[in-house]
Amino acid sequence: MVDTLGLLAEAIQLARELGYDVREEPLGDTSSGGVRIGSSRKIFLNVSDLPADQIQHLVKILAADDRWETVPVSHLLKGLIRGD
Repeated sequence: MVDTLGLLAEAIQLARELGYDVREEPLGDTSSGGVRIGSSRKIFLNVSDLPADQIQHLVKILAADDRWETVPVSHLLKGLIRGD
């Protein structure tokens, strides 16, 4: 059984370690996603989304950032990011 909330917390922590400003906010009908403003990288997570959907958005953003491989992560999160 997967601990979805634990996995979400780990993915958020990884993003923060990589320098992302992770915001968890009610975004209405707007889906979660990442933006870059100058040199600042932000990830907005819609708290109205299910945790599994928030993880999917985070994984997509993290997969595009090769730096994640320099940080120790669980095998489960590593598999999700790699698309295993």
